[in-house]
Amino acid sequence: MIMKSVGSNGQISLGKEYAGRLVMIDQIEPGVWSLRLGNFVPDNERWLHTPAAKAKLDRAIAWADANPPKATDIAALEKAVQARAGSRSARARRKSAA
Repeated sequence: MIMKSVGSNGQISLGKEYAGRLVMIDQIEPGVWSLRLGNFVPDNERWLHTPAAKAKLDRAIAWADANPPKATDIAALEKAVQARAGSRSARARRKSAA
């Protein structure tokens, strides 16, 4: 953590190593800011713009568009999960008995 003082002109110096860099400033709440370095895209989000990540995101968005959310019967889902777990444990017991 670094303590800096705001000058009379309202500026804070981050240091010469950041000269000319683009900084995104998010005001989370009054008096609380988050600073991120980047070139239009924050450095910690740049991986999202690689061709591989873009292709995966495009496929995921297309799937979501083609498969809208449906209401889920939680009780039926729980029953199905328990039945599946029961059949797996029964198979495991048969396998270990053999």
